Amino acid sequence: MEVEGNIISGEFDQVNGEFILQRVKHFPTESTLKRNQFNSLYNYLEKHKNDGEGQILTLYDQLLVRLSPEEITVFMDDLDDIRPMYH
Repeated sequence: MEVEGNIISGEFDQVNGEFILQRVKHFPTESTLKRNQFNSLYNYLEKHKNDGEGQILTLYDQLLVRLSPEEITVFMDDLDDIRPMYH
């Protein structure tokens, strides 16, 4: 199932119960998030969403992607749309 959010996009694999993250902002990526990884990411962003300077995600252990506090909120909204797909 294709997912096109405002900050992220990807595909949810219903057979394996995983979200395949394919884009963060305008950066292409290929990361698979199992339920526990998805929840860990969500919980981390939830704890830090009010940090004034935002957060930095690392793609491919090399590429740094800055998320402003506003982008964190939008990112979490995208994750909220995906969350029900995990059984």
